[in-house]
Amino acid sequence: MTTITISSGHGAKVQGAVGILNEVDEARRVVDALAIELEERGVEVHTYHDNTSDSQSENLSAICDWHNSIECDLAISIHFNAYEPCEQGRGVEMLYVTQQALATEMSAAVASCGLINRGAKKRTDLKFLNSTEAPAILAEICFVDSETDCAVYEDRFDDIIKALADELGGEETDLEPIPPDDASFHAVGTCSQFGGPEDTGVDQDEGLAFIFSKEDAPHLFLPDHPEWAHMGLARQLNPFVHYVACRWDYDRTPKETLLEHTALVRSLRTGRSFTAFPSDWGPHQSTGRVADLSPGLMADLGIETDDEVEVIYPFEG
Repeated sequence: MTTITISSGHGAKVQGAVGILNEVDEARRVVDALAIELEERGVEVHTYHDNTSDSQSENLSAICDWHNSIECDLAISIHFNAYEPCEQGRGVEMLYVTQQALATEMSAAVASCGLINRGAKKRTDLKFLNSTEAPAILAEICFVDSETDCAVYEDRFDDIIKALADELGGEETDLEPIPPDDASFHAVGTCSQFGGPEDTGVDQDEGLAFIFSKEDAPHLFLPDHPEWAHMGLARQLNPFVHYVACRWDYDRTPKETLLEHTALVRSLRTGRSFTAFPSDWGPHQSTGRVADLSPGLMADLGIETDDEVEVIYPFEG
């Protein structure tokens, strides 16, 4: 698996360029979005934002030290350029010491979204490129003081992220459901999240369809605490545990057996999958969704409400 480290340029206390856009804010936005996109394509990504450095030298050392603390195939630092306020476009460029080919491809890819291609430029005077142990590229996405650049960047942000991901590795996932092998239950469709003290979508005293006390499945619940004692079992579910509710067919999956096995829950968008404990019946058919998942399971799958999932039960993985 490819491993990439990505940092945002400058820091919370060490401002970069400021114009129509703020370099620090936008670099962080690009880093976070690019990490999600790459992870969905099967790339291992580590990200860093410097929130503590008080000076430029401290900031540069912190960024380089962080990159060097992780064994990776490529180190990237995201920046934005500035020159002087203007209406015309100025464009994207990628700075390198050893990575000319990749820098050229990355610059062209971002430029294809509507920015001028300033290309790949060899720079031997930058601490980031000189001090990182892994091959490195410093990306200058666009100019924060160019009206045209900023308009293109905002309008084509998602396309820019996908263009970068296309060059950095991994492929977009558009997965077909896994054919179930003798599964008692199989469903494919959209999902939402439920359970835990913060779930105001269920009544405070609401119970569960086939779990009648915490002793029936203690691994699913928060520890005893006066704050939660007055709540129903649905609100006492531990939101960090992987659990799932579906419209189970009790003829094929009787209530008394649902706690004996786990289900497989897979995101059709990210390709990630985890086993989960059946915990309830739902969601209601009127929602059009096929599964309710714990907040922790949704976070680990990298999905949001109304993303598509596949559920297979039983699954012992």
